[in-house]
Amino acid sequence: MSTLELGYASFPVLLLMIFLRAPIGLAMLLCGIGGLWLAIGTPSMFLSKLKSETYTTFSSYSLTIIPMFLLMGQFATLSGMSTSLFKAAEAWLGHRKGGVAMAAVGACAGFGAICGSSLATAATMSRVALPELRRYGYSGGFSTATLAAGGTLGILIPPSVILVIYAILTEQNIAKLFLAAFVPGVLAALGYIIAISIYVRLYPDRAGTREPQPYAERWRALADVWPVLIVFLLVVGGIYLGWFTPTEGAAVGAAGTGIAALLSGNLTWAVFKDSIVATATSTAMIFFIVLGAGFYNSFLALSQVPQELSGWVVGQGFSPWTVLTLILIFYLAFGCLMDSLSMILLTIPIFFPVISALDFGMSTEHMAIWFGILVLIVVEVGLITPPVGMNLFIINSMDRTTPMAETYKAVLWFVGSDILRVILLVTFPAITLFLIP
Repeated sequence: MSTLELGYASFPVLLLMIFLRAPIGLAMLLCGIGGLWLAIGTPSMFLSKLKSETYTTFSSYSLTIIPMFLLMGQFATLSGMSTSLFKAAEAWLGHRKGGVAMAAVGACAGFGAICGSSLATAATMSRVALPELRRYGYSGGFSTATLAAGGTLGILIPPSVILVIYAILTEQNIAKLFLAAFVPGVLAALGYIIAISIYVRLYPDRAGTREPQPYAERWRALADVWPVLIVFLLVVGGIYLGWFTPTEGAAVGAAGTGIAALLSGNLTWAVFKDSIVATATSTAMIFFIVLGAGFYNSFLALSQVPQELSGWVVGQGFSPWTVLTLILIFYLAFGCLMDSLSMILLTIPIFFPVISALDFGMSTEHMAIWFGILVLIVVEVGLITPPVGMNLFIINSMDRTTPMAETYKAVLWFVGSDILRVILLVTFPAITLFLIP
């Protein structure tokens, strides 16, 4: 069997291991090691790479941004920022039809701006907003679907861990990717709010109402979210203005949320240690997936699969838009089965050369940024697409009384909003790129 055939044969083997519930990082690592051994005929290459790949991967300065953003999310949760965000949004929107659900989406967007993780955003905001939604008469399926959809904003609104990984894989500017993600992230939140507005008018019995709060209470609630605004502007604004690098910005953000947690009185020594351990655990999981992807992608590069696939696509004469559409549909389908980080690490080394070989009428840098935002969005949609959307299971585990079927029915409204947004961003790339110099 040729190395090219070995490369193609590795895909079904990898998928089989994933379906057998092997950890995705371990599955990619074993496929990479096995592929290199079979391709070379001796274990010398992968044994050498165990030393060199591990060192070069984890000594990368850019990767230090990941634990910093994860720690920032931990401190943001402890400082009560998630509760403050929801209370402020609820104070201004809660009296409207579907207002508490809209407030939950707004709070998810705000928390996503200082967290960078979809699952963490969904889990954290569920603890805060789910009791309030049920208290005011929102149906179980509508409540869980709203929080699952709102949680996806965590990986789109900058800062985003997934965007950092994409930037490293494609050698793009992290600050420009953060800037490009801002408008699509705001459009996502607005699209969800519109979907809620339509849903509660079609099904008025599934959403309750609450009394409007006095304006003095609204302004007081809004004043409590100042730490979120300061941290977001300091991190994202500081990175874009060149005050510090993205890694330094992540450290500044972690320090800022840590100070906020300390001032709130929630950051005891025991809680601090728990935050460090939780951050280290999440970082180790992510880094192991990165290592496994590094081995597997080295094998794919040796087998020439990305180059052959890119050459085949170009040789078929498909229009660039057809190829892009097929890739996005692939991400949408497989996003239901795999987590977003694994999807990015596994597929970008294969699909990015294909997209780079096509002419979309824009510069190479703009194409890479635009494609990255599109990929991030469709992977995000996969997190809430039945039957295996990961956010749906996270939220459902926090509300055992709601049947999963009810969540599936309600979340389709948010999936529809996401698909319309993808079509809009594909049709008009300038929406994503107009802030990029």
